[in-house]
Amino acid sequence: MAGAATILMAAGALPAAAQSTLDTVKKRGELICGANGSAPGFSARNAAGEWSGLDVDFCRAVAAAVLGDATKVKFVPLTAENRFAALEKGDVDLLARNSTISLQRSTNSKIRYATVNYYDGQGFVAHKMMNITRASGLVDKTVCVTKGTTHEYNMAAWFGLRGYRVYSLAFDKSEDMYAAFFAGRCQAVTQDATALAAAVVASGKAAEYLMLQDIISKEPLGPYVRDNDSRWLDVVRWTQNALLEAEEREITANNVTGKLEAQDINVRTLLGVNPGNGKALGLDEKWAFNIIKQVGNYGESFERNLGKDSPLQFGRGINALWTKGGAMYALPLR
Repeated sequence: MAGAATILMAAGALPAAAQSTLDTVKKRGELICGANGSAPGFSARNAAGEWSGLDVDFCRAVAAAVLGDATKVKFVPLTAENRFAALEKGDVDLLARNSTISLQRSTNSKIRYATVNYYDGQGFVAHKMMNITRASGLVDKTVCVTKGTTHEYNMAAWFGLRGYRVYSLAFDKSEDMYAAFFAGRCQAVTQDATALAAAVVASGKAAEYLMLQDIISKEPLGPYVRDNDSRWLDVVRWTQNALLEAEEREITANNVTGKLEAQDINVRTLLGVNPGNGKALGLDEKWAFNIIKQVGNYGESFERNLGKDSPLQFGRGINALWTKGGAMYALPLR
């Protein structure tokens, strides 16, 4: 009887393995990516209605790895409150929506974070007419915030620990939050510092507002996948590592084809000249080559969307490579 039970358990495990998101995406021929849609620099539509941003590029990189075509992505705008439920239900294959990685989001739940693709921190922006420079100046003031985010909790914890009272005005969507702030319904707004800066720049009124000096949290941002799907988790995780490895090896969208002739074993392994990584991931051996050729490396994506080639002009800071004083570090690909 014990032997029969073992056989039945093993047989019951087969369908779950066969239903990996990787297989689903390959069969469909399209990646469905949950995104923000209202976060300049991360995921937003431009004037032509085209999606752009660091998270958008990440989704395209996954599509290039899996399908060989970075354009085969459907973006689904999600709110902060419904993003994880949409992923759990299978409405999207991947969530890349500037989402903070935390213990409680990744344990005892149906989702798992895959990697960090941006290090951020929560800040505050206020009108310069308030004449304050620190968050302590917001005592007894109203602060706009987005529902379903770590920002609500962080703000309450930070002010509560110091015995300060503030009032929160919460919104389902970040665009509604910023509209309320710019309309004067709250004296300050809080979110990840980069998102705040992007929104203020996009408003065309940057000269009227000030980023307060206090950064009250660590906000490592990254993509999420469903739990119990290690094949798909591996693909998403190693996509980010490929982007970083390419930058470290100075492999770009423009020079990657020529790098196929390189003698460096690390470059040859990354680009699939020396086979093995593609098979291990269930992908074509050119998976990383396709990412770099069609999307570029991490540095190219950063500068295009957030850095010197974007309206935001953000410096790399902690998001620089580890070789340049930052925290971005590719795990070994061989």
